[in-house]
Amino acid sequence: MRTWFLCKVKYAKENEQGLLKNVSEQYLVDAVSFTEAEARIYDMLGSVIRGDFQVTSIGKSNIVDVFFYEDVDVWHKCKITYIVADADSGKEKKVTQYMLVTAHHVKEAYERIYESLNNMLVSFNVPEVSESPIVEIFPYEKDDEELNPAIPDNFKPLEQTRTEGDDQ
Repeated sequence: MRTWFLCKVKYAKENEQGLLKNVSEQYLVDAVSFTEAEARIYDMLGSVIRGDFQVTSIGKSNIVDVFFYEDVDVWHKCKITYIVADADSGKEKKVTQYMLVTAHHVKEAYERIYESLNNMLVSFNVPEVSESPIVEIFPYEKDDEELNPAIPDNFKPLEQTRTEGDDQ
């Protein structure tokens, strides 16, 4: 399961008149820790933002899934609710999750979240859809290995370091 971190970034952005204006934008980053989220946001935005920028906050997000459609880059946050039965007590429990989907407007986001979740085994409701202030999402991809250095050649697997007399 992915862990998404919401990163807020401040920097000076040039407007249509050529004047610099201080802006604060939100980005969503897939990472395993706060440290990795910070490293990834600096890495991803370092080549995009001209000049200095500052990561003002990083926090765990309540987003559980993201659905990207290539025709638009406006993100909408969808609240999803469904009922599950507790395995031990048999009582029903209402589960609420939040997901992001790209769409031109709220109605299209509502339709796309239903389309994206059509394979769910339980029936669900979408009680709330709103436009999100998130500018861009950076999911983890296998190409991001430069952030995770390769294992040095002098390291051996644990199995190769044990001798026959070891109990462990």
